[in-house]
Amino acid sequence: MGDAQGSLKNLLTLCFLAGLVALSSQASTPCALREYPAGLVCVCNATYCDYLENPSPENENEFVIVSSSKAGLRFDITSGVINASDFTQVVDYNESLQNATQEKTVFEKAAPRTVTIQVDREKHFQNITGFGGSFTGAVSYILDNLSQDIQDHIYKSFYSPHGIGFNLMRTSIGGSDFELAPWAYNELPENDTTLSNFTQLDPRDEKRIEQIKRLKLVTNVENLRIKAAAWSPPRWMKTNNKWTGMSRLKEEYYQTWADYHVRWLELWEEAGLPIWAISTGNEPTNGVYLMMFAKFMSLGWTPRKQAVWVSDNLGPTIRSKYQDLVIFGNDDQRYTFSFWFKMMKAKRSDSVDYLTGLSVHWYWDDIFEPVFIDDARKEMPDKIMLVSESCIGDKPWQSAVPILGSWKRGEKFARNFLQNLQHDFNGWIDWNIVLDEQGGPNYVSNFVDAPSVANMTNLNEFYKQPMFYTMGHFSKFIPEGSTRIAAERTNVNVDTVAFLRPDGSVAVVIFNSGYASVNVEVRDTKQGSIKINIPQKSIHTILYK
Repeated sequence: MGDAQGSLKNLLTLCFLAGLVALSSQASTPCALREYPAGLVCVCNATYCDYLENPSPENENEFVIVSSSKAGLRFDITSGVINASDFTQVVDYNESLQNATQEKTVFEKAAPRTVTIQVDREKHFQNITGFGGSFTGAVSYILDNLSQDIQDHIYKSFYSPHGIGFNLMRTSIGGSDFELAPWAYNELPENDTTLSNFTQLDPRDEKRIEQIKRLKLVTNVENLRIKAAAWSPPRWMKTNNKWTGMSRLKEEYYQTWADYHVRWLELWEEAGLPIWAISTGNEPTNGVYLMMFAKFMSLGWTPRKQAVWVSDNLGPTIRSKYQDLVIFGNDDQRYTFSFWFKMMKAKRSDSVDYLTGLSVHWYWDDIFEPVFIDDARKEMPDKIMLVSESCIGDKPWQSAVPILGSWKRGEKFARNFLQNLQHDFNGWIDWNIVLDEQGGPNYVSNFVDAPSVANMTNLNEFYKQPMFYTMGHFSKFIPEGSTRIAAERTNVNVDTVAFLRPDGSVAVVIFNSGYASVNVEVRDTKQGSIKINIPQKSIHTILYK
């Protein structure tokens, strides 16, 4: 079995490199594939990591398709001609192996199904704010234990234009659940409404700021936008005097908690990292009725109580100094959107006026339909709407530790990206950009998966998961300022979304989750027809002018 697996890995690598020579002159560095029981990862170390320059068609009658698949394609490039009579074929590794052994799956014996996607660039929907990941205490700790070269590869993989082009970032005001221990500013002295001990940055924030500045330096990321949220105030501000459990903010500290936010914003700005946005608090329902599940830092809010705090304290205090700071409301699960903002508005009509955006976490999206989001969007159509946290491994029925090479988890991200973008979201911020092999570190063993996993045993390499690439098919090719345009499919054999990019080109993302290849014809009302054959279990981004 070991010899067979080694031969397979060698053949995959040879096929990959051969394909790159034939098709991919624009790729700067190919993926170094490694096989695990669940699938394939790309391995990066201090001296080697895969990158892709932003591909584009050379002239008006050409298109470029970037492909990733369960079988091992990772940002593989194929080019074709618009209005060609034949289908341009994306060659997958599993097809190369089948051809070599004269074997075909039962699905591939039949003629491929055909899907037509009608793209209308005159029909516009939402604009894109961006995509990103989170820089938690756990991320900062992992990075601090790696060599500078490996750190830089992680930074560039996510935020460089030659990586997956993130421009958004989420971090915590004080501690979060992904830390070595819970913490907040001004834990002592207690009952201190002047926040007398909150005059300088905590060393943990100093380290994080130093790392983010390095990230900006080595990636040349344009317009990095940092969104922050607080998990919990110091315990003395809370009704239960604990980090977690059923809690409320004591009313005598409503203004102190607002001042706390401004103090944190000031210190980060003074350190050279001005903040783009904050939220009204991370997952407020955790401290109301989900405290039996959330064993980490939290602060409970009802929408009515939060409306009072936003209207009387947070909103006026923030706007007295930061007129342009984006304030996101909710920062909780999809099911809360159907009532949260209505109840806030009913209690204090001006409370939602202080909110620039609405942010939601994805953890129960498989159960609660997008109608919960659609209701909030209809009520407040002018607000920015972001998914602000997502990861896999949080459910009791899911493996909490990272599953190296899991295409199934990559597919889950692809499906949810597509659904949320189709429902007018302006962007997406994932959870930790990197975790260790256990899915931490985490002070309550709340382990989860991540798009990149660092080998903390030897500290010499990290692994890019399939979910890194499925996210990248959106974030890398749909930059800030892109506009969603109409893309209607004729059947459900593929899913799709299309965008008009700021440079006038079009990006169409196509996802085939089935077990057979599909013929896809993209018909653009202005440009004409693009015909491609895409393999099973794959995701693609087509770029054309």
